[in-house]
Amino acid sequence: MAAPPPVDARALIERLPEPMRSLAAAGELRHYRSGEVIVEEGAPGDALYVLLSGKVRAYSSDEAEREITYCIDTAGDCFGEMALDGGPRSATVEALEPSVCSFVTRITAFRRLAEDGALATELLMRVIRRAREATERARRLAQLDVYGRLRTLLEELCTAGDDGLKQLPEPMTHQALAARVGASREMISRLMKDLERGGYVRSEGRVIALLKPLPARW
Repeated sequence: MAAPPPVDARALIERLPEPMRSLAAAGELRHYRSGEVIVEEGAPGDALYVLLSGKVRAYSSDEAEREITYCIDTAGDCFGEMALDGGPRSATVEALEPSVCSFVTRITAFRRLAEDGALATELLMRVIRRAREATERARRLAQLDVYGRLRTLLEELCTAGDDGLKQLPEPMTHQALAARVGASREMISRLMKDLERGGYVRSEGRVIALLKPLPARW
């Protein structure tokens, strides 16, 4: 295996917002390849990770290998904090691109939290946001059908460019969309094809654009 390229850890940490810098500086630098699993659902939790560069996805899968994506984290985010109570990991986290993390052990994390009130507050706010997002995700799964969840996701993710056209900020496969809304790839592919035929969306490769407001129901 080729060695990872040299990384200026100090420069990566300096890009982080305070007070995450001090937490990241207390950890061990770790590199992950695209597609590599960083933590696995059900494994014992004894550390958190501060993402210094790259992008990761937290997800779960069932026995039929259907996946649901909980969140996508980018540089400056942290993950794994929910397992600092010593319980098992609640999700699998994989690198979506080459990523660098600061690995902070449970003991080190608790010591830093005791020493730095601003850090403790920041981490608490992040946990609260995670809990709020999980509640909203559960509400959507319970109250909206697959189309409703897909419509909400597309409207949330699509942003307008200089030409006014709304499109996803980066390419996404139908499988990735399915994992974000808790549905099968086949169902999402069918809905997307119907929306294309209706003139609501345009898909070129994996780039998806909204051509006009999506209908409330389908």
